[in-house]
Amino acid sequence: MNRRNFIKVVGLGSLAIYLSGCGLSVVKDNSSGEREVAAQETVSGGKKMKIVVINSSPHSEEQSTSRYLSAKFIQGAKDIGHEVFVFDAANEKTNPCKGCDQCGMDGACVFDDAIETKLMPQMLHADLIVLVTPLYYFGMSAQLKTVVDRFYSRTTRLGGKKSLLIATAWNTADWTMEALKIHYETLVRYMSWQDVGQILAVGCGSRQMVESSEFGDTAYRIGASL
Repeated sequence: MNRRNFIKVVGLGSLAIYLSGCGLSVVKDNSSGEREVAAQETVSGGKKMKIVVINSSPHSEEQSTSRYLSAKFIQGAKDIGHEVFVFDAANEKTNPCKGCDQCGMDGACVFDDAIETKLMPQMLHADLIVLVTPLYYFGMSAQLKTVVDRFYSRTTRLGGKKSLLIATAWNTADWTMEALKIHYETLVRYMSWQDVGQILAVGCGSRQMVESSEFGDTAYRIGASL
């Protein structure tokens, strides 16, 4: 597919979606300075995908801003027939990588926890991996970082997949998501993933704020356009 055209429609790839209560604030401009929208093409090529969504907010489904956007994305993806597995990194029993290298970057982790038994088998067969996090001190949550560090045990076998980032933050400054965005894009590069989207929801410090923004509809549309 022509990935650049898809990026121009929903802000995928290197162009993140920045929305606030006031609406779209960053879009793709063409060489003449005019805002440009191209015909949509799908990431899946019309085929059913296996999607793994990793939620990491410690807040409940009713309170969390990032879980709200995650749910909207999942609804969109399921509505067009994609298979979605959701892992709750904040409430499952997980352990941080201790750097023992017993896995040899391609084997079982010494921790027989939920990452190893529940998440990793799903990730190995996934077409798309979605990382969902609230912004804590300008980075991903500790719960998500724990999972990301454990990618080490299957580094090569997890390569070549598609990925998407969903993040929420209270702040609205233009640098709010900068560090997280760089971290995510570095991870994508290292894992040889294809970044197919970033929903960076600034100005969403409460459930009411995110529900009254355009981010929910955007998350749904991205899920339904895969």
